[in-house]
Amino acid sequence: MPTRPKICVLGAGAWGTALAIQAARAGMAVSLWARDPARAAVIQKTRENARHLPGARLSPAINVTGDAAAALHGAVLAIVAVPAQHMRAVLETLPEPTLPLVIGAKGVEQGTLKLPLEVAAEVRPQAPAAVLSGPNFAGEIAFGLPAATVIASHDPDLRNRAGDLLASPGFRIYGGDDPIGVQVGGAAKNVIAIAAGAVIGAGLGENARAALVTRGLAELSRLTVALGGKAETAAGLSGLGDLLLTTTGPGSRNTSLGTELGRGRSLEEALAGRVSVAEGVATAPAIVARAAQVGVELPICAAVADLLAGELTVGDAMGRLLARPRRDE
Repeated sequence: MPTRPKICVLGAGAWGTALAIQAARAGMAVSLWARDPARAAVIQKTRENARHLPGARLSPAINVTGDAAAALHGAVLAIVAVPAQHMRAVLETLPEPTLPLVIGAKGVEQGTLKLPLEVAAEVRPQAPAAVLSGPNFAGEIAFGLPAATVIASHDPDLRNRAGDLLASPGFRIYGGDDPIGVQVGGAAKNVIAIAAGAVIGAGLGENARAALVTRGLAELSRLTVALGGKAETAAGLSGLGDLLLTTTGPGSRNTSLGTELGRGRSLEEALAGRVSVAEGVATAPAIVARAAQVGVELPICAAVADLLAGELTVGDAMGRLLARPRRDE
């Protein structure tokens, strides 16, 4: 019986664990790396990531380890599924400098204002890289519910190879040649989701949420084009698809955070007790600053950044958006 190709998944949060389960479902041997060796040992023994994905059983094809070198050894591909703000630190410490990467992080790095693939290119310039993004809740992927996603890269061989390795009958993967648009979609949707949740939490109604999400899509599209991407990417799975899921799905971490803010809780109160990262919190000021570099205005994202900084209330933020000069859509 031929040996199955090995895929390494870096990051044992909900998303990394779900992608490890999916890779095993696709017939791969999988090594799942957790930063904390003690936690890795528990997951390996119990065959469950009880903290992030309770009830989702790990296939025997998945080996969980806290040893990054062992996890990467023999792998044909590494999936990077750590939060965007931690991605640089993880990549800097890894061996195997030329191993192809599929980046599953969504966000804009604070300080440098770089997108995930830009960080990867800076830290590991010899490694071919693609980005994976789409309307995917980790729990649904882990439990095998049908889903679709995009793997985007300027390298067609990499995106096709990665798609072949990860796809299964219930997990449809589309290739994409616009990694900029796919990354902007993944970053911006989390910020817009905070705004959408705040609108609902404040009792401002579904009309307001629908208007906000639609105008948020326009912001996403403008920034994509300004950074060299394609406007049509914003209408695809990694743009509109992910935005719809994240702003309406009850499992959205960013929407639920916004809902708490809309109900009057402070950011510290809303974050307390969460085990998963709401990427939109760190991304909001970073994406506004990145947009400013290319002369693009993001009113909704800017309002979210000010809300998170405690400089605006939800009512003030909505008032500021509604008071903008009237123009044709």
